Amino acid sequence: MEDFNKILNQAKELEGKIKESQEKIKKIEVVGVSGSNSVKVTLNGEGDIIKIYLSEDVLKEEKTIIEDLIMAAHNNAKSQLKIKTTEEISKATNSFGIPGFKWPI
Repeated sequence: MEDFNKILNQAKELEGKIKESQEKIKKIEVVGVSGSNSVKVTLNGEGDIIKIYLSEDVLKEEKTIIEDLIMAAHNNAKSQLKIKTTEEISKATNSFGIPGFKWPI
C-alpha cells in the first residue's frame, strides 16, 4: 500500500509541475523573422499572433512577396515556440522519468 501512496503522491506532484509549466508557457513570447528582419511576427505561448512588424521597405514589395515573408516569419516563430514549449515541459517531466514527453500543441 505504501508503493501505491508513493505513486499517487508522485502523480500529484507531476500534475502540479505540469500546471506550473503551463502557466510559464502562457507567458512565453517568441519573435519569428524573415526578409533580413524586415518582417517580424511575435507569438505568445499559446501560439497566438500578438504583433506583426513590417518595415517601410517591405511595404514597397509586391503583395505576394509580403504574404510569403509573413508566412516565413510566422513559421520561424512557431518553430521557436515549439522548442521553448518542449524545453519547459521537459523540465517538469524529466525528474519523473518521462524523458522526451511531448506536449500536444
